[in-house]
Amino acid sequence: MTYSKRQFLFGFSALTLAACGASGPMVQPAQADSVPDDLRPVRTEAFSRWVANFRPRAQAAGIAQATFDAAFADAGYIPGVVARDGNQIQTRRTLEEYLSIATSAERLAKGRAAMARHADTLNAIEGRYGVEARIVAAIWGMESTFGEKRGQIPVISSTATLAFDGRRGAFYESQLIASLKILERGDTTPAQLTGSWAGAMGHTQFIPTSYQSFAVDFNGDGRRDIWSDDPADALASTASYLARNGWQRGVPWGAEEGTSNLSGRRVRPQAGGVAFTVTRNFNVLKTYNNSDFYAIAVGHLSDRLAGAGPLQGSFPPDANGLTAADRIAIQQGLTARGYDIGTIDGVIGARTEAAIADFQRRQGLSVTGQATRDVLQALR
Repeated sequence: MTYSKRQFLFGFSALTLAACGASGPMVQPAQADSVPDDLRPVRTEAFSRWVANFRPRAQAAGIAQATFDAAFADAGYIPGVVARDGNQIQTRRTLEEYLSIATSAERLAKGRAAMARHADTLNAIEGRYGVEARIVAAIWGMESTFGEKRGQIPVISSTATLAFDGRRGAFYESQLIASLKILERGDTTPAQLTGSWAGAMGHTQFIPTSYQSFAVDFNGDGRRDIWSDDPADALASTASYLARNGWQRGVPWGAEEGTSNLSGRRVRPQAGGVAFTVTRNFNVLKTYNNSDFYAIAVGHLSDRLAGAGPLQGSFPPDANGLTAADRIAIQQGLTARGYDIGTIDGVIGARTEAAIADFQRRQGLSVTGQATRDVLQALR
């Protein structure tokens, strides 16, 4: 088996969460003015020399000269990629926060709409690979918010940058060669070969080597196109990945403990929180991202997309004595006063903290930026 995609990319494209750290939101293909300056390729002498030295290795791997020249025609060194690779500060979230983001009202609404639009495709994929439509859709939602955030950084430049100047040069060089093979095969073009800053690509964020191993041409157009607006190939490739890693048709991923007669092992990833009974399909989800939080979030999101309700169990109050309902009330109160805090999900991120700090200042409260009972009371 190839590397798990999360052995490569420490992040979760749409959520800055828990054990996965943070990879940025993504859209396709890049509009030049939407890319931060430090994520735009630049030419440097050192990078150009490295590319020249790399050329024989690429040719030895079967990359034609014409493919290589086209791939590197507009490629360059991306300083922001190296900076992000060296500063992957993982945002520690509780499972409660992780699930709140994964199953926010906004994400559920978008997911149900996406599943309705692509019902025929998802059902056909389920029929062929035996992976339930709602599971494939949940991964789609987790990885790119149902195709909204697919990645806008040129993959040749990002993987070449990390091969040249990263912590794991040999690994990223293998990703670069796999990227060149994608172009060699004609699956896409250099301009369309975009992804995250670390090279994860498309609707469901495949790294290049995993793409080579698992991607499929589901719509029969001769290309395994996971980048375009049509998600068919990407969703089928995700089902292919899970099926080949042992997904069992018709077996639930798991369930909240005490809500079903499901047999399996017990998982309680957060002290004082909700426990789950999980099956071997839970372990298959972890091959996509080796995190209990991620696998639970995919499973729970899939259940919610299929019409199930929220978890029945509860989580303890946070360090400030607030429940998730309290934190949501704070965000709703701030929004009603004109603050832009993003998605209302009960998770206190940087935008909510900034809004709280401004509100505290205006109210004559001690300015901490923290969600507290005093803030909640003042907003009420």
